[in-house]
Amino acid sequence: MQYQTLNVEIAGYVATVTLNRPEVRNAFNETMIADITAAFTALNTRDDVRAVVLAANGKSFCAGADLNWMKKMAAYSDDENRADAMLLANMLSSIYRCNKPVIARVSGDAYAGGMGLISACDIVVAVESARFCLSEARLGLIPATIAPYVIRALGEQASRRYFVTAEQFDCATALRLGLVSEAVSAEQLDATVQQIAQTLCANGPQAVRACKQLVQDVAGRELNDALIEDTAARIAHTRAGAEGREGVASFLEKRTAAWRN
Repeated sequence: MQYQTLNVEIAGYVATVTLNRPEVRNAFNETMIADITAAFTALNTRDDVRAVVLAANGKSFCAGADLNWMKKMAAYSDDENRADAMLLANMLSSIYRCNKPVIARVSGDAYAGGMGLISACDIVVAVESARFCLSEARLGLIPATIAPYVIRALGEQASRRYFVTAEQFDCATALRLGLVSEAVSAEQLDATVQQIAQTLCANGPQAVRACKQLVQDVAGRELNDALIEDTAARIAHTRAGAEGREGVASFLEKRTAAWRN
């Protein structure tokens, strides 16, 4: 598919989705929202993709919402605003619920909705110079649609601070809080992202998908009999599956698993 605001490339089981509006710091509008949703929906169905990298062209990763788009929304009715907000919410969900692990390659600053994009990803690799900000309160707004993802990624206590202060914080702070998985120099960024992607692709593709879903399904659930039974059923199903049998057999026989050939 062709996209107006993105570049999408696939090589060696890794898809790279690159935000391509550098002239506005990759701020998103209705077109980019539709493009991102369509791209991740399409990648979700591809067996030749085992990992996705979300990247950006230009100095900034994503500055949040495009100002011209925000001006347009100011004239919307309540119903129109709700419908528009749902498109943004669905875009974030398409990243979070992608059945492949998603690595955010954060090459620059991420503000407001840009924080939502990286928080919806599974692994975040950022340059040490990147800055982060939940700036909505400065504009009299709230980070509502991104909140489910940011709070999971940043943690409740840190979110209580940065939602209301709209303070900017650096990459070292983001790393300490858990928003960023790895902070590296600009020179190390591509190599680090590539190494993580290759590690993901070396694992059983069905197992990786099931692991991602497992975390989403188990996080925050009460540890009760239903959860114990659910997890037991999942591992039993995996053991009996073709990929599980092949993985164990290849380990015992000291050979390369079929999915790596």
